[in-house]
Amino acid sequence: MKTAMDIPDKEGQKRLVIVGGGFGGLKLARKLKSNKFQIVLLDKNNHHIFQPLLYQVATAGIEPSAISFPYRKIFKKREHFHIRICEAQQVFPEHNLLETSIGTLAYDYLVIATGCNTNYFGNDGLEKQTMALKNTSEALFNRNQILDSFEQAQNTGNKEDRRRLMTFAIVGGGATGIELAGALAEMRKFVLPQDYPDLNINEMRIILLDGSSRLLSAFSEESSKEVADYLKKRDVEIKLNQRVMGYENYQLALNDGTAIDTKNVFWVAGVKANSLQGLPADAYGPGNRLKVDTYNRLSQYPNIFAIGDTALMISEEYPKGHPQVVQPAIQQARNLIRNLQRAETGLPLQPFIYQNKGSMATIGRNHAVVELKKLRFGGFPAWAVWLFIHLMSIVGVKNRLFIFVDWMWSYFTYDPSLRIIIKPLKRE
Repeated sequence: MKTAMDIPDKEGQKRLVIVGGGFGGLKLARKLKSNKFQIVLLDKNNHHIFQPLLYQVATAGIEPSAISFPYRKIFKKREHFHIRICEAQQVFPEHNLLETSIGTLAYDYLVIATGCNTNYFGNDGLEKQTMALKNTSEALFNRNQILDSFEQAQNTGNKEDRRRLMTFAIVGGGATGIELAGALAEMRKFVLPQDYPDLNINEMRIILLDGSSRLLSAFSEESSKEVADYLKKRDVEIKLNQRVMGYENYQLALNDGTAIDTKNVFWVAGVKANSLQGLPADAYGPGNRLKVDTYNRLSQYPNIFAIGDTALMISEEYPKGHPQVVQPAIQQARNLIRNLQRAETGLPLQPFIYQNKGSMATIGRNHAVVELKKLRFGGFPAWAVWLFIHLMSIVGVKNRLFIFVDWMWSYFTYDPSLRIIIKPLKRE
């Protein structure tokens, strides 16, 4: 086992280790302010990412810095608080120890808020050859790939190669898939004809595939139809009840025996929880999520909690667990704050009850769909609500201002100004 991490114990304080600074982990770390706890936040990155807008980074709509916020800036001058940039590798629950890439760390309470990653369903080839969209690095890679594809299409004299470069296949018809398809359709209509006057932009194909019978299966059928109709009007090809069998030699093979010639495949078809290793096999449920009770607590270990995408809380209303979106993570963090404080004062814990505030997704300029408990609407009003909610959810006033300026500039000029290819430096 590695040497201990250099974080001194504080007498009279319980050490709370939070693994992951996503929506749940960040909310817990920011709002739990008590002298009874020494808080240690661990994350692989030095910043929080607002994942719902990563698709706009990938399509050159906003800068990555606008949806990223450094942890050390968020928590500057915070007492009894420590940040370590590392990878959590394994937990030893019998010894209350966590092993990381920079050493081991003892804990009194452990909160696993590691979120989820792209699920390739065991297909290593798809993982290596397709584009995912779960972090800033992937979004920037995708932006480079999209823009570079048109540069290569401009330069090639091979018609088949040009067709492959200008064909974009998106696997997954959930919110990310339809948002990505809508953003690419807007690029094709407003941006690319100006940037590439020598290219026939009508040759560009956007193909959206999903294994179910409709898009946005988590939404109502009415919203699914509205989204499909909008995308079809933007010449997005929709293929439903289609499963991808493999991707080799720029051929995306489908279960009906057909194939799509493309050099650009986005894989947004599913997610898998980033749960820590070291727990008993029966602690993990479907999708690698950690089974928790109504207090977000692992049943075998009363001092280990899981929140957000990592947590699998089975209930009558949610037999497959809560949806892996932002709101459950934030609400579970708030409830856990109360329960940690109650546990330290000897009070009984309060069960978590999810308040579903609704769902929303945008599909392009002036159009989105919003579903609340008893209300569903689309079009421009839904788009305005989507803009406001996402803008106010961004961490930091400056970041909100930057995004607002980028959005307004793009809206009135039809010309986002972030179409730059930045490739990593390669040294021998």
